[in-house]
Amino acid sequence: MNSPAMKAVMYHYVRPFDADYPNFKNLHIDDFEKQLDYFDETYGFVSKKDFLKAIETGKPTPGVVLTFDDGFKDHFQYVLPVLQRRNLWGIFYITTGVYTFRSLLDVHKIHLLLGKIPSPQLFEVLRGVVSEEMLSHKNVSAFREATYQLQKNDDHTNLVKRTLNYYIDYQFRTEVIDTLMSHFFEASPSEIFEEFYLSEKELKAMHDAGMILGSHTVNHPVMSKLSLQEQKEEIINSFSFLKSITGEFHAKTFCYPYGGFHTFTDETKKVLNNEHVQFSFNVEARPISVTDLVHNRQALPRFDCNQFPFGNCRT
Repeated sequence: MNSPAMKAVMYHYVRPFDADYPNFKNLHIDDFEKQLDYFDETYGFVSKKDFLKAIETGKPTPGVVLTFDDGFKDHFQYVLPVLQRRNLWGIFYITTGVYTFRSLLDVHKIHLLLGKIPSPQLFEVLRGVVSEEMLSHKNVSAFREATYQLQKNDDHTNLVKRTLNYYIDYQFRTEVIDTLMSHFFEASPSEIFEEFYLSEKELKAMHDAGMILGSHTVNHPVMSKLSLQEQKEEIINSFSFLKSITGEFHAKTFCYPYGGFHTFTDETKKVLNNEHVQFSFNVEARPISVTDLVHNRQALPRFDCNQFPFGNCRT
């Protein structure tokens, strides 16, 4: 086996091809299986027991740790059976606000729009909807340089995602995105919701199957754009919901929406420490070190799956 280090790997959508969304950026389920074979042969996997022991002791165990963001239906329908068949486990980070509002999060509406509509066409419609006063120009240059560096996007896709995820002021964001949704989709976001996210029953089933469920906030915001009180509410309320579903935590863990050091602050980490969160994941392409486990457990590094063989979207 190569490189005896502990590596966390991040996934989002894992599903078969869908002709209704020809440009959708998902990892094909067959490629997911091929990547697991590659990890098994090359690095091996860290057991849940050994991973939690590493968090406690500060001593990393070599192998791969699998993490999955956003609580998609994919994770129950396709990922869980594969993990169970292989006697593997994973950490699933859930954005809990969807269960209150019973509708799609803005970030996922953007994914569906880009999956269905060619990005130049979508950008042209977006230009007609967004006005200059809707944009928050603070840190625009930093967001432009720091975002989507690990993704293989065309220029129009990056413009759409940066505008709607980072540049636009949050008070205008939902209205603009919903205008785009109504322009291109007949079904409403609330109608799409049921087939898009894990149900509460499926969350409990995954917990009971030994998977770790962690917080991915309530509303999936860029935490660095929020006030301290808003950050506290995102973290505390999301954990409260998860506990109401599971009854207890296999581990109390968090990961930052979007990821990258530009998406959170030292205040965010202080809130996590005050809430006795055992560990949190950032997005940073390197193995987890002793220094991370001892001194920086609220910003552990993770690789994107596309940085390894078989991890790229077929589109």
